[in-house]
Amino acid sequence: MAGVQRISLSEALDLGPSWRHACHALLYAPDPGRLFGCIPLRYAVLMQMRFDGRLGFPGGFVDPQDGSLEAGLNRELLEELGEGAAAFSLGPGDYRSSHATASPPPRVVAHFYVKQLTLDQVLALEAGAHRAKDHGLEVLGLVRVPLYTLRDGVGGLPAFLENSFIGAARDQLMEALQGLGLLEPGQLPSARH
Repeated sequence: MAGVQRISLSEALDLGPSWRHACHALLYAPDPGRLFGCIPLRYAVLMQMRFDGRLGFPGGFVDPQDGSLEAGLNRELLEELGEGAAAFSLGPGDYRSSHATASPPPRVVAHFYVKQLTLDQVLALEAGAHRAKDHGLEVLGLVRVPLYTLRDGVGGLPAFLENSFIGAARDQLMEALQGLGLLEPGQLPSARH
């Protein structure tokens, strides 16, 4: 993605006070369900529709009083996902990557985390997200990423990837799906922007 550079966590933390830090998380769980009784769902992967009409991951800006990136992320998850997010927390071991965007201002580093939950935890998030503090404001709703391709070769994940994503969210999704093995080999569509 133009204007976005992947950097290490230590580089990100050394950027100084003129940079803002945001943390977002891909939350997922194994899902034994089948679409129409025949297409394996494999995993429930959550994203959200943002206030600006773009898809992204739950999370947001870390405030200085949060004390750490993970504390800020966990606070944001509670605000955006509601009380279901109190059943788990993300820590340094869930960190995956950082992407810096220097222009236009503000200069932002987006830190990406991944956490495997149980399917019951995902279902609780989906059931209670509409009662979260930021629902209807910053967050318009949760969506699941379809991890299958229909026989037409377009429906499912290929069509989902044609949506508009915020910042590095699309690239983060693609990297996570591949890196975590959430798709079978050869199932990841080619990157189209």
